[in-house]
Amino acid sequence: MDLKPRQTLTEQDVRHGLKMVIRDGVASEAMTTLTGGAFIIAMAILLGASNLQLGLIASLPTLVNLFQLISIWLVRRYNNRRAITVIFSFLARFPLVIIGILPLFFPQFTTIELIIPILFFYYFSGAIAGASWNSWMKDLVPERELGGYFAKRSSYMQTLNVVLSLLLALGLDFLRDRRPELEMDAYGWMFIAAGIIGLTGSYILSMTPEPQSFLTKENIFRMLRRPLKDSNFRKLLIFNSAWIFAVNIAAPFFTVFMMKSMGLGLSYIIGLTILSQVSSILTIRLWGLFADRYSNKTIIAIGAPIYILCLVAWCFVGIYSQLWPNLVLLALIHILMGFSNAGINLSLTNIGLKLAPQADAIIYLAAKNVITAIFSALAPLLGGSLADYFTGRHLKIDAEWGGPNWTKSFHLVELHEWNFLFAFGAILALIAVNRLAFVKETGEVEKDAVVRIMRSTLRHNLKENFIVGNLMNGYSHLRSAFRRRFF
Repeated sequence: MDLKPRQTLTEQDVRHGLKMVIRDGVASEAMTTLTGGAFIIAMAILLGASNLQLGLIASLPTLVNLFQLISIWLVRRYNNRRAITVIFSFLARFPLVIIGILPLFFPQFTTIELIIPILFFYYFSGAIAGASWNSWMKDLVPERELGGYFAKRSSYMQTLNVVLSLLLALGLDFLRDRRPELEMDAYGWMFIAAGIIGLTGSYILSMTPEPQSFLTKENIFRMLRRPLKDSNFRKLLIFNSAWIFAVNIAAPFFTVFMMKSMGLGLSYIIGLTILSQVSSILTIRLWGLFADRYSNKTIIAIGAPIYILCLVAWCFVGIYSQLWPNLVLLALIHILMGFSNAGINLSLTNIGLKLAPQADAIIYLAAKNVITAIFSALAPLLGGSLADYFTGRHLKIDAEWGGPNWTKSFHLVELHEWNFLFAFGAILALIAVNRLAFVKETGEVEKDAVVRIMRSTLRHNLKENFIVGNLMNGYSHLRSAFRRRFF
């Protein structure tokens, strides 16, 4: 296996590499779907994890980004990002097989206290591979195609996530109802499958070419100070850190809230997650198109307020005595969260790549990942601690309307352990989004102008569908007739 970088890449090499990266992305997404999200939370709850331990599990993927400094040292020493990425991705994915073997062959030793350290090694090795991979992609993917390419890659990954997660959820709920004693075994087989698929993805990645790049032999901590001295990049770090802290104090506990407080099964939770992912899939290419045409900052400025409204809406989930109004509200929240998250996450990645100088890309991106990792990791830990504190405490707001012979009460909102986190997250996100205005990006366009163009594009795309188009045209004719008749 030849993992050496090449001095120059032909156009054919680049196109081959881009195909390989998409294939690895699909394999990685299958691995992540089998072992992450609602499934790892459900497994942890089955093992008796506390709120703090659930917060720790949620913080691990970002906490380990602190160790990306090791990746910088390795890249500087060996100047071979492909080898570093492939080797550490192999090291990251093999522990998943070990986690899968435990409940199948050693159930007496399968505890959350043992699972968490193994997960740490998985995320730790993945973080080292990820930092090297980011710099590699910076040089491999043409800058003019960044938004469109990663939007295409994300759409494939999310489509797989939707199909696979739904099948897994239905299967797990079936087992939970018919053979609950086999549920833990099912998680074991899922982790083994994830490890094998992940290792296959690493092999695919080894066939992706790398353009030669050299990192200076400067002191690593002096190098890390360089992005902090870049005024504009420092402002991006402040915004990104504040935003990710606000989001992660609440988001990791959405699934926990639906499982523990609402008693929803995995099929409901995955169904709602799929709604969010479908919303993301249908819009991410549009976000990528507009990010390339206008600016990533503008896309964030559009998506962030929508996400904040979703956090506020979570405070109203569960106040209804019947299930269906809560499910309708949850469905609406997940659709809007998928729509806004698609643009925010894509643009946060791309703006970091765009503002990082090509020669120092790995330094800038590693500094960004390390700094945001601190805030991203602290947030779920603080969220888990706050959830424990707010257990048994609540804030209830009702409205009452009375007449001579009757009185009607309206239950407006009730905050308890999880809802307090959602409200707190919304307040922090509102503060964070105000920091975005200080970041400067080439090609910025006013948010309102892009919103008008996006609305026009969405309307045009909808009209291409016969049924929707006729409904919209019928509404336009009705509105015109109404105006002619009464105005």
